Amino acid sequence: MRLFEDSLIDELAAKAAASPRRRAHFNIHASATDLVQRFLVVAQGDAYFRPHLHRSIAELAIVLRGRLELVTFDEAGHLLAREAIGEGTGRFAYDTPNGTWHTVIPVAGPAAFLEVKQGPYDPATAADFAPWAPAEGEGSVPRFQQWLREAGAGSLYSA
Repeated sequence: MRLFEDSLIDELAAKAAASPRRRAHFNIHASATDLVQRFLVVAQGDAYFRPHLHRSIAELAIVLRGRLELVTFDEAGHLLAREAIGEGTGRFAYDTPNGTWHTVIPVAGPAAFLEVKQGPYDPATAADFAPWAPAEGEGSVPRFQQWLREAGAGSLYSA
């Protein structure tokens, strides 16, 4: 049996604050070949998760600290919905079915969540990234993040 202390989230928050990606992960599963992938993610408020989908697996996330917005899109990149999850929202988790374009935005950070997905993990097939959203590290990411935070349903990002 393993027990996880609150201090683990604090440690991950410090690592996320020092990381260029502004997030940190802690794998609970033993290896990429495990049939269930379980990990903690802690993200600072300015962390960027490029919109993506999982073709054959669902994704369950339970917010442990802070608040996130789950944003979903259609295939062309139109924003479909945004849902607040975590502290002060009355919601603590989300389950994204396979084939759903989505991202999360840490709103009250650092935000910590437990993510559970079917394994084994194969980086070649784990996620398809949205062609209409900038890749991590591209210069247009801050502009896209601003759009993500402000856009309403039906909006489409234009570079």
